[in-house]
Amino acid sequence: MGVRQKINKQNKIRKIMDIREIQNLIKFVAKSGATEVKLEMDDVKITIKTTTESGTPETTFVQHVPVSQALPQAAAPQPAAPGAPAAEPAAAAPKADEDSKYVTIKSPIIGTFYRKPSPDKPAFAEVGNSISKGDVVCVIEAMKLFNEIESEVSGKIVKVLVDDSSPVEFDQPLFLVDPS
Repeated sequence: MGVRQKINKQNKIRKIMDIREIQNLIKFVAKSGATEVKLEMDDVKITIKTTTESGTPETTFVQHVPVSQALPQAAAPQPAAPGAPAAEPAAAAPKADEDSKYVTIKSPIIGTFYRKPSPDKPAFAEVGNSISKGDVVCVIEAMKLFNEIESEVSGKIVKVLVDDSSPVEFDQPLFLVDPS
């Protein structure tokens, strides 16, 4: 009887907010310009804080679930996903020093990365292109909305780090730019 009650409680929490709804809430808060949002429902408390000290949004997500382990287990794969594209860092340790002189353009949202505005159009930015601050470098589709991603730096595209039509995570590196 006790195990069944625990499972029912876990299912109830999953129904309250699943991980996708939480991710969508994070994206909404980041875009809205709000500095802090708190949400409390039954056994779930979520606090999202956004700061823009260095000009790029930095979202901190803290979740407290006192009884259930359902949501922390569901959220555990999320931090591992941004590390997935970096499957070669062990072999590329010297290359990391080489890349440190470049500025990284990162994904501000979760979605699907596209280098072109449509399949029949040229890419926004190619390796070797010079870009200015505010130039659109790609689009990221999230929930059927295409969000133009603008460069925060001027410089020359050195490397495109993501394949076209690939899923991207929040804060995942997309481009390397040589600011000199």
